[in-house]
Amino acid sequence: MKVKAYLEITMKIDEANRPAAAKVYSDYRGPFLAEIKGALTKDLLIREEDVQVLHGFDSAENAAAYLESEMFKNDVFVGLKPLWSADPCVKIYTVA
Repeated sequence: MKVKAYLEITMKIDEANRPAAAKVYSDYRGPFLAEIKGALTKDLLIREEDVQVLHGFDSAENAAAYLESEMFKNDVFVGLKPLWSADPCVKIYTVA
């Protein structure tokens, strides 16, 4: 199946908290790909100024639905929120 939409979550995370953020990413990457409807890819992108998680989906609707899922709200969000130094930026893109 081909990626038709991306969910990009950009987070400001201090250097000291990045290993904990990477653990949250690693812990939920497999379950995300196995259990979330339409999930196709998940990549962790690291820059000096921020960290991004780029999720590939089969549709923009499934990307938006993930943000309302139990996994995101009760596990991923809870694990990452204490690590943020600012609110995250969340965007959904459709592949042209």
